[in-house]
Amino acid sequence: MKVILYNPQSTASRKRILPLSLLALGALIEGRHEYVIVDGNVEPDSLSALDGRVRDWGARVLAMTVMPGPQLSAAVPLARELKRRHPDLIMVWGGYFPTQHHEVCVRAPYVDYVVRGHGEASFLQLLDQLERGAEPADVPGLAFRANGEGIASNPMPSIPNPQELPDFPYDRVPVRSYSRESFLGKRTLPHHSSYGCPFFCNFCAVVNMVGGRWLPQSAERTAGVARYLHDQHGADAVEFYDNNFFVHEARTVEFAERIRDLGIGWWGESRIDTLLRYRPASWRAMAESGLRMVFMGAESGSDETLKRMNKGGTAAAEKTLEMAGLMRSYGIVPEFSFVLGNPPDPDEDTNQTIEFIRKVKRVNSRAEIVMYVYTPVPLSGDLYDAAVAEGFRFPQTLEEWVSADWSEFSQRQGARLPWVHTALRTRVRQFERVLNAYYPTVTNARLLRGPVCWILRTFSSWRYHLRLYALPLELRALEKVTGYQRPETRGA
Repeated sequence: MKVILYNPQSTASRKRILPLSLLALGALIEGRHEYVIVDGNVEPDSLSALDGRVRDWGARVLAMTVMPGPQLSAAVPLARELKRRHPDLIMVWGGYFPTQHHEVCVRAPYVDYVVRGHGEASFLQLLDQLERGAEPADVPGLAFRANGEGIASNPMPSIPNPQELPDFPYDRVPVRSYSRESFLGKRTLPHHSSYGCPFFCNFCAVVNMVGGRWLPQSAERTAGVARYLHDQHGADAVEFYDNNFFVHEARTVEFAERIRDLGIGWWGESRIDTLLRYRPASWRAMAESGLRMVFMGAESGSDETLKRMNKGGTAAAEKTLEMAGLMRSYGIVPEFSFVLGNPPDPDEDTNQTIEFIRKVKRVNSRAEIVMYVYTPVPLSGDLYDAAVAEGFRFPQTLEEWVSADWSEFSQRQGARLPWVHTALRTRVRQFERVLNAYYPTVTNARLLRGPVCWILRTFSSWRYHLRLYALPLELRALEKVTGYQRPETRGA
């Protein structure tokens, strides 16, 4: 069966990110079905490219990986038009958005199947059954329109063990063209070395997909991939897109020791409480191997909010301060994410977290701060239940999801959050501008060594120290004059 694996355009700038999810699918169907990978971030005209593959190559299945936000906005009209042109084309969606909102997807007449969760094995099973002409009703994680019975949805598949999966078919894509300059190095490439996360934070979309399980590649195999990307594709840095890279200390240390001779930089995600348990020798091994930055969910400056988030062992803001100081001593940059505007009292929650971020910066001025406004995921818990009580509901159609208001929601911009008023969103944006002017991001080494840094810090210092964040017009003007690019806004 001929299959197109498609990655819809995910950013307006067409930022190239190696499509690891499609490579994971390709690795399993390699030699079983004919397939091509089409990347909307690379292809200048995805509709024409896909239309040609269906018309001239005879593709029978188009499988899309879909994230909320810009990728969903690109996927909906494209899928609708291709289904109009080719009614017999079998349209399969997978990824975070279809997993969380499978009923909305399957209700659309242009989506035939949704594969929920980690769907590598399920997707292969679906293709095999479709090729035989069988009804794929028993495929784990499959959602579809049942004849006369509404929408059917099978139980989620088990997480595959990445150690038992085949290597990615890197020859299917121009890997070197995906490398990019970053804080970590001049030629940064990604890898995904583990699946899942063993925690149950009730605001996190990962929980519904993995149910508290975490399965890794071995340290030896993970190091082998890093070495391959370095030797064959010129990578001098690797980003690990694992939901939680650092779960197992011994694995992390072994990996660090195996790549020390490469001289590469690397980055991954972790829990604060997990890393606080690491021994000093482990920290030294990670630092010496090139670990440059770790992304961690600090989430809030309020212990009460952390408890409502079900953050478990991280539910103490003081641990964030401890981590900021610890990482400063090893020369590794902490990248802390915060979720502001949480119900039931979003204003007080925001005020507490803004004050706490100031404390973090006093402990470690190099700490990177990423701010979001709380947006619900369909996962029962204190935060989601409070959102529903305030009148929140998700869209019921894909067309509503890609409307202007809900597209902003998907990017955590708060337009459809009843408890987050405009003044709160504005306050978060203004604080972010003043914060980033007074503490320019460490990820831009040129800026930190240049006069732009001095100018921004000088003009923002009075605002920052007096806590006067409103209407920072002079900072906006300076950013335009100096050409300073603030960190990508991930918050309000």
